[in-house]
Amino acid sequence: MLADPAPAEADRRPRAQALEALLPTLAEALDVREVFQKVSALAREVIPFDLLELGILNEERTHARVYAASDGCETAEPEFRLPEVIRSSVMEDFTIASYAEIDPATGRARIVLHSAESPEEKQVEVVLPLERIQKHLALGIRSLLRIPVRLKGETIGALLFFSREPRRFTAGDADSARRIADHIALALAHQRLAEEQQRAAEARERAARLEERVVTLTRELEAKGGSHQPVGVSKKWKETLALAAKVAGTETTVLLTGESGTGKEVLARFLHRASPRAPGPFVALNCAALPEQLLESELFGSEKGAFTGAVATRPGKIEQAAGGVLFLDEVGEMSPAVQGKFLRVLQEREFQRLGGSRVLKADVRVIAATNRDLAAAMARGDFREDLYYRLHVFEIHLPPLRERPEDVPPLLELFLREIGEQVGRPAAGVSREARDKLLAYAWPGNVRELRNAIERAVILSEGGLITSEHLPMSLEKPPPAPAAGEIPAGGIDLEAIERTWVQQALKQAGNNKSKAARLLGLTRAQLYSRIEKYGL
Repeated sequence: MLADPAPAEADRRPRAQALEALLPTLAEALDVREVFQKVSALAREVIPFDLLELGILNEERTHARVYAASDGCETAEPEFRLPEVIRSSVMEDFTIASYAEIDPATGRARIVLHSAESPEEKQVEVVLPLERIQKHLALGIRSLLRIPVRLKGETIGALLFFSREPRRFTAGDADSARRIADHIALALAHQRLAEEQQRAAEARERAARLEERVVTLTRELEAKGGSHQPVGVSKKWKETLALAAKVAGTETTVLLTGESGTGKEVLARFLHRASPRAPGPFVALNCAALPEQLLESELFGSEKGAFTGAVATRPGKIEQAAGGVLFLDEVGEMSPAVQGKFLRVLQEREFQRLGGSRVLKADVRVIAATNRDLAAAMARGDFREDLYYRLHVFEIHLPPLRERPEDVPPLLELFLREIGEQVGRPAAGVSREARDKLLAYAWPGNVRELRNAIERAVILSEGGLITSEHLPMSLEKPPPAPAAGEIPAGGIDLEAIERTWVQQALKQAGNNKSKAARLLGLTRAQLYSRIEKYGL
């Protein structure tokens, strides 16, 4: 059994004084590693040892790494796996070990263990990590005292005292080592708190810089005027702009999702303006507004004679957007054939004009938008899986206007100003009753529907005050279709009825415009004109 002689009173006093000196030393720096050499020197006055290490466990407590060490130990070593016998004792009060037999070839060591839970000596054979045991051998280590380091009752690591003298450490040394470990645990707690505060401060600083960037870009776009200003004061809209600002500075492909009319092109222009490609062009193409062959020609361009009517070589949107951004709206409406060709643009950054053989480079950043569930379309086989994952690198979802009603007033003011300038007769204002109706309405067509409603009201008001009479009837509950042969005395609103059926068809078709057009007996172009007309 290991000896445990009681220290004399004369020996305890200098030990206590050395331990007390640890506190101001550890308080000198927030990083324990900066003062670990001083800690080691003071600890050596209390416990005789040759080398000292502070090891930190990973979350699973299966591996450890040397966090700090006294002179003569290496700290720049990788994380190493703990042997099972050590892992099972990480919660013990202390462990004392003496290397009895060591085989450098296999890394096997017969060691004598002595712990608080097991005062009897016991010899166990343990396979230590070969690199670690070789380092111990090279340093002549023969004894070890391990004391757990705990924070809030949880073991986060251990303080390890090494000696070149066999059977050097005693249970009495463990008591002093425990107090040293407690001091270090307190210093680590302060260090972690300071690091957390530093991370929080850095996060706040990043958030402030990002918010300032968003405000600056918004003002720049507002100064340019037009109908593509990112107006909104709601938390959801600000979070959306913040996401856009984060990804804007990269070349990452962005997928904008959300209902029709939520402002996807507005956000795409915001991304363009905030990116290094801002000096380049912003080229938009609506994939739902064109039949397959025309869409392919518009996107890739065409050579002379590629098809009937192709009397000259014509560059496509990809070439027109060189050095800038290509915005593909309603990308879910692409036909499978065009999807396959566009996939090559994203993968290889090259393409060919329709009817051509020359390979051209695609110097564009792609921003795509859709109101369809592309994952569901992919599952049905309507959308290519490989293209979906190429587009779905960084998704930004735009919330519908009904989820951010506080954005209606600023949008209302923007549209009143813009449309007034366009028609030359700005409205005198909006009556309280009309404003209340605008705020109470759910806006299924989102921002686009709001703009259309304001444009109609401005025209009807003829420079006067906008009242409820100038607002579309659709802001009221849509009237049901009249029974056959029954026409109300006050007449019917055919536009409101048509709008209702178009909405129903889109809902039933899951926003698949081709399917919705078939349900209504319309061509896709006819359906699209009605979607634009009613702000859907």
